[in-house]
Amino acid sequence: MSVLRSLLYYPLFYGGSAVLVFAAGLASYLGSETLRAVVRWWTNWHRWCVTYILGIEIRVEGKIPAGPVLIAMKHESFFEAIDAPTLLPYPSVFAKRELFKIPVWGRSARVYGLTPVSRDEGARALRQMLSAAKQRLAEGRPLLIFPEGTRVPHGKPASLQAGFAGIYKLLGVPVIPCAVNSGPLYHRLWKRGGVITYKFGDLIPAGLSRAEAEARVQAAINALNEGG
Repeated sequence: MSVLRSLLYYPLFYGGSAVLVFAAGLASYLGSETLRAVVRWWTNWHRWCVTYILGIEIRVEGKIPAGPVLIAMKHESFFEAIDAPTLLPYPSVFAKRELFKIPVWGRSARVYGLTPVSRDEGARALRQMLSAAKQRLAEGRPLLIFPEGTRVPHGKPASLQAGFAGIYKLLGVPVIPCAVNSGPLYHRLWKRGGVITYKFGDLIPAGLSRAEAEARVQAAINALNEGG
């Protein structure tokens, strides 16, 4: 059944995505509201495919955050990255600066208001990133960051990237951690049915020491790491 569901999922989701990416490129010239609508169609299309084709139920524990806050989320698969605009109210996701150079996608990312991250381009790039992040916060949008920096297999905690603590300190906003256990179902060729859970933790206030903030975030985003 997993094979059959996956064979149906791939052409439907990615075929629809190709159309919507093209539509996003056109919408980027019509303003952020039009682009935002296209992004919602795409991410809702993904959620529909995941739910009704793959047979995956999405559950949320805790209160979904809104407004100017930094959300630190576990990253086990592409699921949570694609699902973010369905789960969260108009999030600005920290994304690698290289992605902004991709034709069509890069322009759409800039107009939508993603936050570019560059780990190796020095102080100027850091200032630009912080400026973009503060602008998104001023607009009342939540910031979403994957503090481990890459996808991590389920059940294997990883160290947080060094840049996370710097972003936390320099932005001066509280953090809400979020665990997600998408890996066992979604991060595989033949995706499986079941339940993917988001678990939002308690708010971590601004102004903590680097060590305490990192320890609290790491513990909270790995709260669903039982099993495999």
